[in-house]
Amino acid sequence: MRARRNKYGATKTTIDGITFASKKEANRYCELRLLQKAGEITHLELQPAFKLAIDGRPVLIRSRGFPNGRQAKYVADFAYWDGEKRVVEDAKGFRTDTYKLKKAIVEAMYPGLRVVEI
Repeated sequence: MRARRNKYGATKTTIDGITFASKKEANRYCELRLLQKAGEITHLELQPAFKLAIDGRPVLIRSRGFPNGRQAKYVADFAYWDGEKRVVEDAKGFRTDTYKLKKAIVEAMYPGLRVVEI
């Protein structure tokens, strides 16, 4: 059986035993790891998740497997501290409508937080 091709042409890449969804994301991880070793950034996180809520109420996604709903979340690629500022990054090759909506909700929920697209 042939391996299934990614819908957006991304190639999974493994570095340090961590599998990334794309080469772009893996390359950015290497850059961030070097910046952390140099002391320019701290507290590098992979796949930080942000639960989505509106007016303090969780956004629920209902489906056959979750009739009461499961909480929607936005999962970024990286988060780290650059001095006093928390930076959230997403390595994007293609911006889907779902991504745009989730990004907008997260930025509205956390004033001052901006998702940086790499």
